[in-house]
Amino acid sequence: MYVSRGARRATRARASAAVLGAALLLAACSASGDGDKGDGEGDQAGATITQQPKEADPFWVNPDGNAAKQVAAYAKSGKDDNAEQIRKIAQQPVGEWIGPENPEQEARGFTEAADKAGRTALLVLYNIPHRDCGQYSQGGAADGNAYRTWIDGVAAGIGDRAATVILEPDAVLHLVDGCTEEEFHEERYDLLSGAVEKLKSLKNTKVYVDAGNAGWGHPDQIFEPLKWAGVAKADGFSVNVSNFYSTEDSITYGKELSAKVGNKHFVIDTSRNGNGPYTDGDENERWCNPPGRALGETPTIKTADPLVDAYLWVKRPGESDGECKGGPKAGQWWADYALKLAKASD
Repeated sequence: MYVSRGARRATRARASAAVLGAALLLAACSASGDGDKGDGEGDQAGATITQQPKEADPFWVNPDGNAAKQVAAYAKSGKDDNAEQIRKIAQQPVGEWIGPENPEQEARGFTEAADKAGRTALLVLYNIPHRDCGQYSQGGAADGNAYRTWIDGVAAGIGDRAATVILEPDAVLHLVDGCTEEEFHEERYDLLSGAVEKLKSLKNTKVYVDAGNAGWGHPDQIFEPLKWAGVAKADGFSVNVSNFYSTEDSITYGKELSAKVGNKHFVIDTSRNGNGPYTDGDENERWCNPPGRALGETPTIKTADPLVDAYLWVKRPGESDGECKGGPKAGQWWADYALKLAKASD
């Protein structure tokens, strides 16, 4: 049962768009202080997007993201109530998932725009070979050498600018739950450990290796694989990425796991966990575009536990988990679902 899926594929079209968007951000983004404007496409339609107070939330809000564009579209068509609902998403920092083809350009574009705003970029790396075991988010680098080259590109793009990296959602978990074939295990551990080492050689980059979620199993099953993946060299690990388990349950899971890996700190994806996990329907697809979910705690470094470095929106609320329950392809913006998430969080 692969309940952790929901980490989505960066499609070729999305990657190309992200490169273009990142290139334009420096010209378009002038958000340099708490509450300052982030001028961009949304602003032209009266949909000004602002940064959050830096002392609680140092991460960068992209003024040109899908949610911001949706706010602008609703505002332009006079759907002010819908615009304000989607603004709940648009004005929070979300993960920027680096695409497979232009990692250096994308990483540079996002980190330069964040740096100009005096913020930290939140980047998600999801390109491990044999990704997602051939399911909705299948893909990844062609082989180990291609992945190493890709990581080198990401690192070159980040440079000395501030970045927090979530490394390879599900990659360790799928080594443990039987999803990834045994023949790929040794290489994957080597790739993950090498990626941690490369990224941690950068001056201002934090790295969190993904470690599953509160619903898939027990920390005893994953702590050794997490060590083999290089968590000792990382800043910690991430939990609940693209999933729906409550913050309370995620803290419990994370603390139990932390105790087994040298008391490492962790971060929690709270993007869609406001109503907890979905418990109806096919249990193998409860993670995929479940109805009745809500936005969770907004991103912040002021959390309920000293071991929890941040609540983050790693999964971008409103982007599909895959072609299930009427959803578009994984990673594509789905305005109706985004609106339901926002309204349910009232």
